[in-house]
Amino acid sequence: MTTILRANTDLVAVAWLGGVAGLTAAMVGAQLPADATTWITSGFVTVRTSGGRPVLDNALRGPVVTVDTWACKPTSSKPPWNRANELAELVVRACYPRTDAERTNLCRLLTLPGSYPAVRVLSAYPVTEPRRSYGDIGDYASYTFDLQLNWVDQS
Repeated sequence: MTTILRANTDLVAVAWLGGVAGLTAAMVGAQLPADATTWITSGFVTVRTSGGRPVLDNALRGPVVTVDTWACKPTSSKPPWNRANELAELVVRACYPRTDAERTNLCRLLTLPGSYPAVRVLSAYPVTEPRRSYGDIGDYASYTFDLQLNWVDQS
């Protein structure tokens, strides 16, 4: 029996964030890489599903995901808060398109990894303001906020 893969919110959020202007797919994942040297110059964005609900009458998914943006300066006891905030603001800015190209990038067809079906993101918008996350490692800075994604499976 062949297993049919279905898209899930974590895959969709990682793929959508990886296409935000100023970010790359290599800068986004479900967890922070253990080796900070792989992302120390660019920063990193992690995402996890934290709420939302599917629409009952059709296949529209409306999850809320928590986005954490990370920056690190290993030789300093002063975390690079500005860099972590800049990454968060890139995502927030992507939710408010001003040009046709930005609108196209907001609502777009996403190719997911492996044999997962494509999905279309219909909208994305922040539901909380980016805020500092305290209690992290001394030379790490992190901002967190919640993002609503509305998407449909294209299979």
